[in-house]
Amino acid sequence: MPDHKKEEAFRVIDRRPFTAEGELRKEVVEEEEREAKREAAQRPPAPPAEAAKPAPTVPAAETPKGSPAFESLIRMLGSNAAMVLGAYADPRTGQPVIEPETAREFIDMLDALHEKTKGNLAPDEDSLLLDLLGKLRMTYLEVNQAMAAQTAAQAKAKTRP
Repeated sequence: MPDHKKEEAFRVIDRRPFTAEGELRKEVVEEEEREAKREAAQRPPAPPAEAAKPAPTVPAAETPKGSPAFESLIRMLGSNAAMVLGAYADPRTGQPVIEPETAREFIDMLDALHEKTKGNLAPDEDSLLLDLLGKLRMTYLEVNQAMAAQTAAQAKAKTRP
């Protein structure tokens, strides 16, 4: 009996959040909208106004307050990492800037910032930092894989007579 193996096929899906022009991709915006709808659907409906009870006050020490300066710091480091991962073009040359080692340093800084501030961040700051780290790590891996494939193709082309 002959052994028939199914031909394995694969698909490549671009999951980078930005286009070559530096704008958010349509799919990313749609996913954010779906996530917002999902969160809204998971929240219980508000009780009628006459049955509403005052919410118990939580001491300020338990729930950290968000800081606009901290969020700006996170966004600045994230933008710099995205820039050296090719999300933005160099204004002089028009070519994307790709420096994986520099990007790795920015990602490591954000990771250290997350570790050192664990338990002291407002929930929205923590989610912003985790989301940004996840997206940057995925983009970093994609860039490294693309560069490795390009290097392999160049090496193969050089060995051909």
